[in-house]
Amino acid sequence: MPHRFGLPLSRFSLSEIQREVLQQGIVASISGATLWRWLSQDAIRPWRYRSWIFPRDPKFSEKAGPILDLYEGVWNRTPLQPTDFVLSADEKTSIQARQRRHRSLPTQPERPMLVETEYQRGGAWVCRAKVFGRCEASNGIASFDRLVSDVMSSEPYRSATRVFWIMDNGSGHRGSRAIRRLQTQWPTIIPVHTPVHASWLNQVEIYFSIIQRKVLTPNDFTSLTQLEDRLLQFQQHYQQIAAPFRWTFTRKDLAALLLKIALVQIEPAA
Repeated sequence: MPHRFGLPLSRFSLSEIQREVLQQGIVASISGATLWRWLSQDAIRPWRYRSWIFPRDPKFSEKAGPILDLYEGVWNRTPLQPTDFVLSADEKTSIQARQRRHRSLPTQPERPMLVETEYQRGGAWVCRAKVFGRCEASNGIASFDRLVSDVMSSEPYRSATRVFWIMDNGSGHRGSRAIRRLQTQWPTIIPVHTPVHASWLNQVEIYFSIIQRKVLTPNDFTSLTQLEDRLLQFQQHYQQIAAPFRWTFTRKDLAALLLKIALVQIEPAA
């Protein structure tokens, strides 16, 4: 690591590592390709890192457990019935229509597409999904309730015995007041909130990641209208080709993860 050599770096580049091993006489000569292959095969790779966050919700397990049960077709230890449905809902906020200052250039032999770095903002849509999707100028109670109405007024949800809505704690649908509001209009709705900072428990985030990769990268739209049209067309396209997500994380896995985190947080004895 660079700090061992008194260098003000967080990590070495490949060329810097190559220079160091030659200067230290570890090898007489070595190519960058060989060095990269060795490093890639190493069991411990300290130059790699991944950001993560410790669970902050004191009732994390209590809130996460029912969601994992629903993914396995269970509620209150009782199997769901054919007339029960489970939905994942959330907002993907601030999807901007970025109009590039210069036209993007198409790919050429041995050259990737060139996309101008600078852009003009064309506004932003908020797209909500369960491959029931809406584009809204802003998020909040009214826009979320319009999504709920779209879904709950359509079959099979309109005639369902229970419709479980898995959602986070966004301003448009958090807390007991939101539950009362939703159930007053749609008595069969059962809102199920994720723990704080646990969006990974909501399967709609997988769909959002697909949108980000397949629709919004690179982001080069002339207007919000074009962006909205692309999002809704992709929604229709995706419904024709999509396969169910294979969710394998269970209550057992959650218990093991929380135990591992608890052990990490225990301070060593003095």
